[in-house]
Amino acid sequence: MALRSVVALLSACCAVAVAQTSHTREHSFSGAQHWAKVFDDPSRDEWQKPHEVIAALSPAQDARVADIGSGTGYFAVRLAHWVPKGLVYGVDTEPEMVTYLAERASREKLPNLVSIAGRPDDARLPTKVDLVLMVDVYHHISDRERYFAKLRGSLKPGARLAVVDFRADSPSGPPKAERIPPAQVKAELGRAGYALAKEYDFLPNQFFLVFQAKP
Repeated sequence: MALRSVVALLSACCAVAVAQTSHTREHSFSGAQHWAKVFDDPSRDEWQKPHEVIAALSPAQDARVADIGSGTGYFAVRLAHWVPKGLVYGVDTEPEMVTYLAERASREKLPNLVSIAGRPDDARLPTKVDLVLMVDVYHHISDRERYFAKLRGSLKPGARLAVVDFRADSPSGPPKAERIPPAQVKAELGRAGYALAKEYDFLPNQFFLVFQAKP
């Protein structure tokens, strides 16, 4: 599939689907096998740069990581390989995605990847984690300050929250009216009890912010 086609399909998905989201905005999502071909197409790597994103975060081999809005496992599977002595929770609110990721983890022999059925207002993480990654998810969450304030209870001391989402000038992504500028993300998470720890600018279409909970 050509890169242009992948970007176009991902743009449509961001507008109407829930893969890579933690809140569906009442949209339905079905056909996980079909969408896996889109979300996990190798051409996506050219602009999503998953290895570079994970390398920038560099979780320890025994870290516990949550990929909230894991969808078909584009990042979750890579994270599971990165933390072979750790544990990755792939969280999604769409039941078909939860089932798909569980089956993929079994098929690819990744016992350290656990698929979790989250709720729009709660990631439902079973244990505290060292890192939370949210890719193309933030703009889908309702009542964000409350959501992230609650999420603090699932973070270990010193844990990080990484937010990757589409910039206003990106040619792909959700409708521009739904995109949230980085300054607003920083302000909302500040009110929810987080402080900006790091900001990366190597992604061509997305901003990449890393936060830690305030003491």
